[in-house]
This record gives sequence, C-alpha cells and structure tokens, in this order.
Amino acid sequence: MTTTLFPVSSRVPTVRHPLACAALLALASAASADEPRPSIATLPQVTVSSSGLQLGAGDMTVPVTVLEGDDLVRRREATLGETLDSEPGIASSHFGAGASRPIIRGMDGPRVKVLSDGAELHDASAVSPDHAVVSEPLLATQIEVLRGPSALVYGDGAVGGVVNVLDGKVPTAVPEKGYEGSAELRAGSGARAGAGAFALTGGAGHLAVHVEVAARDAGDYRAGKGWAPEGDARRKVAGSFNRTDTGSLGLSWVGDNGYLGAAYTRQTANYGLPGHDHGFEGCHTHGDHLHCGAHGHDHDDDDEHDHAHGDVPAVDLRSERLDVRSELRNPFAGFSTLRLRAGVTDYVHDEVEDGAIATTFRNKAYDARMELQHEPLAGLKGMVGLQAARRKFSAQGEEAYVEPTVTRRTGLFLLEEYRMGDWRFEAALRHDRQTARAQVSGIERSHHGTSASLGAVWRFTPGYQFGASLTRASRAPSAEELYARGLHMATSTYERGDADLRSETARNIDLGLKKTSGSTTFSVSVFHNRVRNYIYGRTLDEHDGLQLLQYGQAGASFTGAEGQVRQRLNRHLGATLFGDVVRARLDGGGRLPRIAPARAGLRLDAAWNAWDGQIEWVQVARQRRVAAFETATPGYGMLNLGLAYNSRFAGGMPWQLYLKANNLTDRLAYAHTSFIKNAAPLMGRNVTVGVRATF
Repeated sequence: MTTTLFPVSSRVPTVRHPLACAALLALASAASADEPRPSIATLPQVTVSSSGLQLGAGDMTVPVTVLEGDDLVRRREATLGETLDSEPGIASSHFGAGASRPIIRGMDGPRVKVLSDGAELHDASAVSPDHAVVSEPLLATQIEVLRGPSALVYGDGAVGGVVNVLDGKVPTAVPEKGYEGSAELRAGSGARAGAGAFALTGGAGHLAVHVEVAARDAGDYRAGKGWAPEGDARRKVAGSFNRTDTGSLGLSWVGDNGYLGAAYTRQTANYGLPGHDHGFEGCHTHGDHLHCGAHGHDHDDDDEHDHAHGDVPAVDLRSERLDVRSELRNPFAGFSTLRLRAGVTDYVHDEVEDGAIATTFRNKAYDARMELQHEPLAGLKGMVGLQAARRKFSAQGEEAYVEPTVTRRTGLFLLEEYRMGDWRFEAALRHDRQTARAQVSGIERSHHGTSASLGAVWRFTPGYQFGASLTRASRAPSAEELYARGLHMATSTYERGDADLRSETARNIDLGLKKTSGSTTFSVSVFHNRVRNYIYGRTLDEHDGLQLLQYGQAGASFTGAEGQVRQRLNRHLGATLFGDVVRARLDGGGRLPRIAPARAGLRLDAAWNAWDGQIEWVQVARQRRVAAFETATPGYGMLNLGLAYNSRFAGGMPWQLYLKANNLTDRLAYAHTSFIKNAAPLMGRNVTVGVRATF
C-alpha cells in the first residue's frame, strides 16, 4: 500500500503489464454492474516509525509517503531512488543502473537523510551521484519518506527530507509458530535482469535469529527507441550493468518489556559508470578557467555517450555494517520507552579502469542514537534524544578530488505533541555541532546550528483535515563542499570547495489539505522553502562538456505543490489523477541545476477477487528552466501497465504472481536530474515477472 499524509486510496496497486490489465479492467467493470455500492469506507492508518512518536500517517503535520505490503513488493527496483521515483514530490538522481538516490522537492545529496530503521546509512552516496546507496530494496519491509525539513529530529542535514528504510534484520519478537519468512524471484527483459531474495526468522523462548540474502544480476539495459550511440542498433547503454549481493545475520534477546539485538550486514556490488570520459585527464584550472590543452580530444556536451565505449569504468563496492538496536518499555519512572540505535560501518569502493584500480574511496564511521520517550505530562507527550557520529572519509588515486577528512557530529533534540479536541500540535527543537578536519592541510572548521519546527493538524469535519507546519532548520556544510579540489570524471566536473562556507538556514512553510473517506478522496500540499546561504556548485567555466564547479553560497527559494485525487467509479474500479511541480531560484535571479520538471499522470486501477491491476500514463514536462551551462531536456510520456494474482497453497501459505511493464511504448526519455542524462537515458520497454511467497 502507498500512503501519503493526504492518501487517496487504500489500494492503489503499482504493478504494470500490458493487455491482461485491460482485459481485467473490462471484466471488473462488467462484474460490478449489478452489484450494490459498498458502504463508505475510511482509509486505514499506517504507523510511521520515523515520526518519532510512532504516529499514524494521518497524524503527521507534514506530507509523508509510506510504501509497504504488496505495493512495496511490486514497486521495488534495483536502487532506492528508482523505487521511489514516481511518488509525488520525489525524483531520482539516476546514474545508470547501479546508483540512484532520492531527490525530495528539488533537494538531494546531504540534504536528504537516508536511514536504516532510524540509523543513518554511512556510504559515499551523499558525496557523489555515481556512488550507490547501500540499501537493498528487495529486503525492505517498509519505506517511509518525510518531506521537508520538519524531520529535523534526524539531523541538521535533513533540510530536504528523510527516507527511512525499515527491515527485519534485527528481530523484535519471537515468531508465534517458531518461524516466519518470505521468498521472492523476479526477472526483467530490459536488461536481462534476474533477482531474488530470501528471509527467515526463527526462535524459541527469549531468543530470535534472522537471516536474509538477496542477489541481482543485470546486464547493460536498452534505452528507448531512437537512441543509437555511434550507430549501435542494440541501443544498450554501455556500463549500465549492476550485480549486487547482500546478506545479513541478526540475533535478539526478546523479553516482556522489550528487546536487545544486533545484526551484521555485508553488501558487495559491481556496477558500471556510463559516460566516463578519459579525455579530461590532465585538465586543470587557471584561475576561474579550465585548461585542457594537452588532451587532444574533441567533445560534445550533448553526446556524452560517445565516450562510453570500450572498457567502461566500474565500481567494485564492499560495505560491512554492525547494527545494535534495542527498545525497552517502562525503563524507569516517568518514561515509557527507551530506544537505542548504534552502528559501525566499514565501507570501501574501488573505481576500476582497464582492469586496474584507479581510485579507492573509504568511509569508516560509527553512529549512535538514543531516544527517551516520557509519559504524558500536563497534556504533553514527547521524547528527548542524543545523537553522535564520527566519519573518516578518504579517496586515493587518480580522482581523489577530496583530501582525507574526519567529521564529528553531535546533536540534542526534543519533540513534543499536544492534543486538544480536533487539533494536534507538534513542536521540535534540535541543536547540532559539527567539526570537519582535513587531514593533509590541517584545516579544521566547526559549525553549529539550532533548528525548530511547529506544526498542527486540524480535523475540522469528519473525513477532512488540514495540516500546516513552520520550520527553521540549519545544515552545516559537508566535508566535500569545504575541501573538494580536483577532477571528477564520473560527473565530468572539476570541483572546488570553499573552507569558509557557513551553515545554511532553511525557513519552510508547508500547507496541506486531505479527504480520507467517501468515494472521492484527495490530497494536496503546497510549500515554500527559503534558504539563506544555500550551498551549491556554481559553474564558472565549461570546456567540451567538462564543467568547473565552485562551491559557493547564495539565497535560494524552492516553491512547489504536489497532490492526487482518486474517484471510486464502482466496487472494483477507480481513477486517480496525480502530479507535482517545484520551482527553484537563486535570489539574484539565476536558476539551480538539475531540478526535476513538472509531471502529471492518470491511473485507472481495478481489483476483482484475487486479481488487481492498473493502467497508467505519466507525462513529464520539458525542463527549460536551466542554470548556466546547463542544457534543456525534452519532455516525454510513459505508459505503464500491470497485473497481479494473489492465492494460497494447499497448506494456507499465501503467494503472489505479478507482472509489470514500464515504458510500454519504448519512449526515449532523459532524466533532467542526472549528471549523465545524455550518456544514460532512462530504460526503454521493460517487462518484469515476479513471484513471492510468505510463510
């Protein structure tokens, strides 16, 4: 099920498959012609773990999306960004098939926190879009997205939002029958891809153990029709392969008042880097200008794919993480719950060119987070918490454009809620301090900031509610923004940091209205985010597709809207209209780069007995609001269809067979949010078949 703060349907399947779905829609319509209309229903609540107080989606003061259950099973793609890409207000950075990070309302990178059950993931994905997020969607049990900076209890950097991936690798309970688990297999045509996952939890007495594995193997994918690099009729994007293996082992002691557990997770991946250009080797700067006089190559920024042939560089990744999680109910007088999340991460990836390691990135980090939830006091219910992290990052080799750094962060936060009649009020306060030290130059910079938010939800009449929030959030510059200096060929940029950058401050207002019951349900939200000292890479010069990026600061504003409305046509059929738009500008009148274009879509969904399906058209507008040295991106429309069948084996074990077809018309499409949009268009027609069983 997909749930937003302003949900429109409790059953909006997202699988896509041709012909069978059309037949299903017709069959469902005929079957329902003579049936009585059902009673008016209200959408069910879904608990949002990342809310801090275990709230339902309808109690949140900001828009939230929750993917879980069958809908998550069918929506999952190879990367977290692609899995969430079609949700209103969310786009994907799209870097081939191996790396893709969520972009929320025009903000990405370090402004979007990616969490694993409330603990921050420590990989290198926030450093550069060609680095993968070490989270396997096939093993996720629920994915939550909180938009806007109101999720400040998870860190001063979350001015764009938070993505929280829930999993079962640390058991929280002993299965009633002694065991439970799931198994899934799927195959896709667009990249000749195969993937599978298996999870099993067992236990007795007070001990529970969990094991899970997932693997995927995909070759280079085919782009849409009309794209043929150097006359290659296969239309394959060179270097878009992706092979990933993930495994986890967890053990917990479970008592009457809580649990204490730990899990070891290892992920290995090997994926290509499309568009990598060796012709830029040796380029350097003269003042604010690029000089590449010795390389002897001609380039065209509209034909990045011309350089992606031969031995395409690849990333060879290994990540190991130890997680400790605990929850204790009624730990002592006056407090109802104590939660602990802690982890140690050892991450390394090599960028391999022509069989040799060119650059090695390492990230060793630890993090700890403790939350203490108090009993109601004078009508207030809330929590206080402490968070700390240390990150040691280094890059060695040809593309070591950031010197080794050590970053330390500490934060204190408070979250309180108050309910009065049809109103719910929420307030949060957080203070953070960060120290980033460059180990070669010895330069050290410290930043601190205080963030606060105030929100309210008003259920002004049955089935309707209005939500509003005001937030002031600060973000300290990342080590890369402070100390970067060098050539980054994966993104065709030469990056220069600024050690004198100050913390940026975002002031955000978010308003939303939703209707949750009746034949017509809808959601709509509008936001305005004004950021002082916004940190961004300004292009100073360009040479044959290589851009000189200088990190600097300026005032910026992000304004937008997102929404959807669903009309139940009869007992089995429904129609949904959805869309989003964001506009980003600098105070001086300039544009920000790689902002997702506006999009709108129409979806028809059907459910009849054991079957459900949908047909969907999504139209993405042309993006002409571009920054200096950035090219416009044409719009496109995509047709997606799907079908799913649910049943049970003789012993009662449920299973599901699903089919989905994305981009059925094989449309050539480019992601404006991508650094390599021309070298790696979106995938063409792709049909996926999958089967899943739970036991």
